[in-house]
Amino acid sequence: MKTVVVSSSMTPLLDLIAPQVADALGAQCRVVQMHEATPDLVAVCWLLLDADAPRPDRADIRLVDWSLLGAPWLRQRATPDALAGLPSPDTLGPRLQILQALLDLPAGPPAVEFHASLRVADLRHSVRFYAWLLDTWPREWTHRYATFLRADLGLNFVLLVADGKALHHDTLYHLGLAVANKAAVVEVYHRAMAFGARVVKPPRTTWRGTPLHELWLEDPDGTLVEIYARLSAAELAAMPADQEAEFLVPGTGP
Repeated sequence: MKTVVVSSSMTPLLDLIAPQVADALGAQCRVVQMHEATPDLVAVCWLLLDADAPRPDRADIRLVDWSLLGAPWLRQRATPDALAGLPSPDTLGPRLQILQALLDLPAGPPAVEFHASLRVADLRHSVRFYAWLLDTWPREWTHRYATFLRADLGLNFVLLVADGKALHHDTLYHLGLAVANKAAVVEVYHRAMAFGARVVKPPRTTWRGTPLHELWLEDPDGTLVEIYARLSAAELAAMPADQEAEFLVPGTGP
């Protein structure tokens, strides 16, 4: 049995969402509310290849954390308050297409480490920045590359000289480093200022999209680096009605 849960934060419209999802995916869809979910997330339905299969255990449920409420058929029947801040109506189709592409996904490689290599214009300056960011010296380096290893992150990260190649920032959007909580994001900001790192966006809590405490930096070549922490259940429950970002360090807001 394969199980996928499609989620929404608006419980009164669950009975409208499930049939549309089932029709689009050609699968059975049953409505269920997962009371143990975080306050802003309610599971709408699970899709079963076997229509007679029993309700799955919580551990068997794969959560798809996005709302289907941008669909036109929901907008026609929702209240004005419910419509505020919803995604545009044309987003449902592409989201379901992605979900369809994932339903029969086979097992992937049994990976034990993630490796990435980034070209840089000045190896010395970039090594210094990433040694600070990753809080470790490179395991090895030559005049052409430096390799950073962090076993606790499952990370094998290599900086490589550009060899005269132009560096582009329109393909790789950003790198990211997770920290424990909001206080840790603020602490990294103060450390970044002391270190002399370029701060693109100061620490703030953002609610639209995936709610995060976040800080954005730039490496010496202009590659964006996001420092982030996920919100706790209590923090999610305190989401403001306007969902405007909250700046976490006095004097850094607009």
